[in-house]
Amino acid sequence: MQNRLSRIIKPSTGRTVMLAVDHGYFMGPTHKLEEPRKTIEPLLPYSDGIMCTRGVLRTSVDPKTSVPIVLRVSGGASIVGGSLTNETITTSFRDAIRVNASAVALSIFVGTPHEHQTLANLGKLVNLGEDYGVPVLAVTAVGKELEKRDARYLGLACRMAAEIGAHFVKTYYCEDFAKVVKGCPVPLVVAGGPKLETELDAFELAHEAIAEGAVGVDMGRNIWQSEHPVAMIQAIREIVHKSASVREAQRVYEELKKTGSPLIAKTQAH
Repeated sequence: MQNRLSRIIKPSTGRTVMLAVDHGYFMGPTHKLEEPRKTIEPLLPYSDGIMCTRGVLRTSVDPKTSVPIVLRVSGGASIVGGSLTNETITTSFRDAIRVNASAVALSIFVGTPHEHQTLANLGKLVNLGEDYGVPVLAVTAVGKELEKRDARYLGLACRMAAEIGAHFVKTYYCEDFAKVVKGCPVPLVVAGGPKLETELDAFELAHEAIAEGAVGVDMGRNIWQSEHPVAMIQAIREIVHKSASVREAQRVYEELKKTGSPLIAKTQAH
């Protein structure tokens, strides 16, 4: 369990930069993720973990990659359906082990009509995770009700996930985020959420989240919907792993995007 978790949350810094590319399981071909392989491949060298479904893993991630997989195993609802909260476990634990997942992930929808079933799903998944030594990531999803993202609600959802046995939790950044961290005894990873207006906004989100106690970020759209995604993920890494300031991250981003080539940027990063 700890060995798998240490592949994602790096022991050298105690932090992680995860790449979220699981949006298609309920959103379909999301902008700039229409062809997953094209989006994922240039970003893999800079990712501490990639969060995806087994379908994308099978079709769009080179099996020779050493980047740990956080496998999305929940689903069953779509953006055109009646409710995003009506999820179940869609991928067997046996399949998660077969594809060599370093962790499995599912969403919980606290405070919704499907609260019970998603929390029960988490319990089942944790039981299996304990049997096989695979960490479980609980995602405190809010469906379409974005106004629920306050410290009181997120603090409740994160604590419940930890109490049921999640080994780490993905949640949203909010005002008074430090209170959410304090009340959750397992590591918290912050979601990037919808694409923000500027890169600077994304840097500020990552910086504030880390400063207030998150162990990392799980960013998707704010990286791969950027005009310069490779430069973007490297700048985020500066914040997460090197405690860079927002201004320093912005400078790294500006320098790397001038190269215009992921290969050159990759060489500079190392």
